[in-house]
Amino acid sequence: MDPVQAARTRLGGVIFSRVAGPEGAGRRERIHGAEGPRRFGPDDPIWRVHADAAMFVGGIRALLLQSLHPLAMAAVDQHSGFRGDPWGRLQRTSTFLAETTFGTIQDADRAVAVVRAVHKHVRGTAPDGRPYAASDPELLRWVHVAEVDSFLRAHDRYGSGRLTTKERDLYVEQAAVTGEALGATDVPRSVRELDETLAAYRPDLASTPAARAATRFLLVHPPVPLTLRGPYGALAAAAVGLLPRWARWPLRVPWLPVAESTVVRATGIVVTSTIRWAMTPPESVTDPGSGPRFEAERAST
Repeated sequence: MDPVQAARTRLGGVIFSRVAGPEGAGRRERIHGAEGPRRFGPDDPIWRVHADAAMFVGGIRALLLQSLHPLAMAAVDQHSGFRGDPWGRLQRTSTFLAETTFGTIQDADRAVAVVRAVHKHVRGTAPDGRPYAASDPELLRWVHVAEVDSFLRAHDRYGSGRLTTKERDLYVEQAAVTGEALGATDVPRSVRELDETLAAYRPDLASTPAARAATRFLLVHPPVPLTLRGPYGALAAAAVGLLPRWARWPLRVPWLPVAESTVVRATGIVVTSTIRWAMTPPESVTDPGSGPRFEAERAST
């Protein structure tokens, strides 16, 4: 193996182990190797978006944006192990996305059923005294639209190939399948509806101590080793750069228009391109149409 390919393999292995965990290879084989009908294929926008390295940026942005809903943040803060076991939570989330995007219909439905069963037990009272339940359709819709908006915007800026206007609408429509299966109602099915739904939630969003603490955890004290702080910092900066201006102050993150339009964007492109290169087997380069699929099979669990 030549030195470049050896470095590529090592880097890809490090990234995969972090995202997928020690059992990632087995789950990857199960998800992609299982026989049976699938809802989506390699040519679908949802496959292309969820298979791309830009998801690393979109995932961080989604967590930041989701934290602005006090009830959703209370559920995460009181029931999730994201501080004690952040990589475990990431691995479970990546597995769910892989199963519902790339897996068979049977595996996707099973994954949804597992999450819905967990949600039944996630309930409590937020610091402001309001009760919450993870199975609440309103909260599920908020989490859904924050994710879809983040994944799509990250792909628009850092993805390997831009989607057309029609494909962007189709991505939102395809993503709605899982959102509705989880119990969300009135799920947007186009980019216009997605924008309108996000705008409608703004009166419900607020800066809370839990949201600000989660932001510091993700941006200032990330759960990554020193050797990965540089690349992670570039991903985090790219995620912050994609946040709407109205979300900056509540999370206490700055808005630096000049730096974000030049330095942050440039470093974001470099780090996502590097991840994409590391996670794509060299044989896919000979077949331009197979790149996203190979990347998905390497990057997803």
